[in-house]
Amino acid sequence: MSKIYFQGTFGAYSHLAALSIEPKAEIIPCKTFDECFLKAVKDSNSKIIIPESNRITGNIGIEYLIFQYRLNIYAEYFQKIEHNLLAHHGAKLSEIKDIYSHGQALSQCSKFIKSNNFIEHVRADTAGSAEMISKNPDKTKAAIASSLSAKTYNLQIIKKNIENEKGNLTRFLIMGKDIFQPDFTNKKYITSFLFKLKSKPAALYQSLGGFAINGVNLTKLQSYPEKNSFDSFFFLCDLDGHIEDPKVQKSLEELGLHCQDFHVLGVFEADKQRDK
Repeated sequence: MSKIYFQGTFGAYSHLAALSIEPKAEIIPCKTFDECFLKAVKDSNSKIIIPESNRITGNIGIEYLIFQYRLNIYAEYFQKIEHNLLAHHGAKLSEIKDIYSHGQALSQCSKFIKSNNFIEHVRADTAGSAEMISKNPDKTKAAIASSLSAKTYNLQIIKKNIENEKGNLTRFLIMGKDIFQPDFTNKKYITSFLFKLKSKPAALYQSLGGFAINGVNLTKLQSYPEKNSFDSFFFLCDLDGHIEDPKVQKSLEELGLHCQDFHVLGVFEADKQRDK
């Protein structure tokens, strides 16, 4: 049986995403993102599922781990994020005073929180907040978490879908140690890579020219400072296309001329959500 590691506790959105992708896998929680990456490095039979960005609140902040460990990306998965107010069975909305969740979940439900004058308490994750509530009999306390968390910790959903904006999605990456690339066919692909430029004026401008000339669409280009540095940056990049496509190959060859570090993270099918 394959293993999938995720950060958080059972009932987290990462757990929900893992169940959607590989329901028969052994799904194992880790305390930190670092621990997830370390598990995958040590065990080539395992994968990790990591939230990379959210449509509303932006990057999750795991780019430095992608740069450090350089695991292969096998797939992307867009998970619909539906936040729910969870409390003990028999609790009423009017009784609730304190609300616990991850900072991003609290900000994504800010209108509902303000309209009910709840006192916010930031915790490490959504599912962990639900677990904490389940162990405290106080009916004035509630958590914002997934419906899976309600089921996992025997809590009541007091109010469903309390997020400010419907249709919120989190992009997850499924990663592992072994390199795998799908065959180049007529499907839609994403090629993901990282690079660090040589130190010279206008290096970024010159390095991106090949993509424009060859008509290759960059869907993501983000810069991050290297550890303990403010003048050395690496870039994480996604492009539309397969690495075996001649246009993509020419673009990456052009980029390579300007790089002191270049690494392909993965080639994978684009999630169907991208078409919506």
